[in-house]
Amino acid sequence: MIKNAPFRFADFESIEFKYGEPNHMVNEYNSKTRIYKYLDKQDSLITDTVKFTKDDLLYLHRKAMELGFWNLDTDMTGPEWKKDSTNSKVPRFYLEYNYKDKSKRVTLDADFAGNPRMHDAAKSMIDEVNRMLATAQAR
Repeated sequence: MIKNAPFRFADFESIEFKYGEPNHMVNEYNSKTRIYKYLDKQDSLITDTVKFTKDDLLYLHRKAMELGFWNLDTDMTGPEWKKDSTNSKVPRFYLEYNYKDKSKRVTLDADFAGNPRMHDAAKSMIDEVNRMLATAQAR
């Protein structure tokens, strides 16, 4: 069953993760380039090189399957963004899994007012990627 899944680990290429204010998402990581840019506590932009191991990527792939990442809506933006997209300050998270033939992208605002189960699944997935990123950076 897993071998024929719509997203197979054998086809996996990279993860892209971004977060911050919707019009200013300077915190970002790309597992293909291994570049991690983030703002520190003094609002200085730090650039670091962080490598996910194959086991890290396999764990995140399986976590995406477990949490139903493939079934999440692509656009999970909140009411503040829809009301005023130029001045929205609500935290936004963007997560993209890239495979050979396809990709899955999810944009989640902290104030997303849709299905709570979808919000929880997306937030859990983002938390896992963030946790793995912190673990990989600490190595």
